[in-house]
Amino acid sequence: MSVTESAASTLPWGDVWGQDEAVATLRAAAENPLAMTHAWLLTGPPGSGRSNLAYAFAASLIASGPEDVNTMRQVIAGTHPDLSALRTEGVIISIKDARGLVERSYLSPSAGRHRVIVVEDADRMTERTSNVLLKALEEPPAETVWVLCAPSEADLLPTIRSRVRALRLREPEVADVARLVMQRTGVPAEIAEQSARHAQRHIGMAQRLATDAASRERRDATLRGVLSVRGIGDVVEIAGRIVQAATDDAKALTAERDEAERASLLRTVGVAPGAPVPPAVRSQISALEDEQKRRATRSLRDGIDRVLTDMQSLFRDVALMQFGRTDDLINVELAETARARTAEWTHQRTLTVLDAITATRQAVQQNAAPLLAIESLLVTVGTGRTP
Repeated sequence: MSVTESAASTLPWGDVWGQDEAVATLRAAAENPLAMTHAWLLTGPPGSGRSNLAYAFAASLIASGPEDVNTMRQVIAGTHPDLSALRTEGVIISIKDARGLVERSYLSPSAGRHRVIVVEDADRMTERTSNVLLKALEEPPAETVWVLCAPSEADLLPTIRSRVRALRLREPEVADVARLVMQRTGVPAEIAEQSARHAQRHIGMAQRLATDAASRERRDATLRGVLSVRGIGDVVEIAGRIVQAATDDAKALTAERDEAERASLLRTVGVAPGAPVPPAVRSQISALEDEQKRRATRSLRDGIDRVLTDMQSLFRDVALMQFGRTDDLINVELAETARARTAEWTHQRTLTVLDAITATRQAVQQNAAPLLAIESLLVTVGTGRTP
């Protein structure tokens, strides 16, 4: 087999893992017009590979055939002119960005078979933004295909759901994710299994936990701190530690990129390193800083949501133990500490805490102050009552 034939045999689906049924459906659609539709919705839990699948599908639609390796590589890299992709780094997708996508959706393909519009974070559209897409989804040009990605169909408006064909991705098993993490990172089996379990089968998060001991230690310390809450006196200290850890984590993820973006912009406009910024360039710098602030806000909220997801897994374990089950625990390492809650708490109190965590996740995503939201939640943990 030649190098080109070998590449063609894996492209564009090589990075799609554990989704054989979804791949089969999309391959059939790309190869057979009778199985094709103009708009798709790929749903599945975070880490299930929605985006990888979306770009693989886009590559198969745009390329002239399985031998068109260069085109498929361009699409997967996000550089092909017939691919328009949107992944917001802010809290929501703006109406301006949505209108830009709609305008591009009416352009004919410049080089490929189709023009493909991928929206990675379709669940981050407000109702007004969703309405911008409606007509384009309902009556797109014959050669345009929309591919939306979201955790579930319920995250989109009914009017959007009615205009797309939904394809649900399967959730991988812990053992499957652990094997993949071992293959990609080379970590020991026990670290891979623990990371896959703690990440609740989120592949990207499992890889991060497996390769970052500090993240594993921070997660453990956070959950032990939550279990230590006994009353109001513990709430302020532990809430502060949780939010500070999430803030530091968010800064670490964005600081290097922010500096690189600023340096790149200054080079582009001809400003030497260390030189003062000319007044004519300041508006561009301000626009960049505003975008970076929006990205930092999303990064912090995503970090807080990750902590809340971990807390949810902890009290889920408590609920399971209260019903006599120990066969499917996520936080095996904390089982003995969590077991004390099974004796002290009623089933109703555990369910109250789980409901409070869900409400807190929603509040943080809707712009609630993270510290106040976490403090309110920990009051419920410590007292069993909603503030």
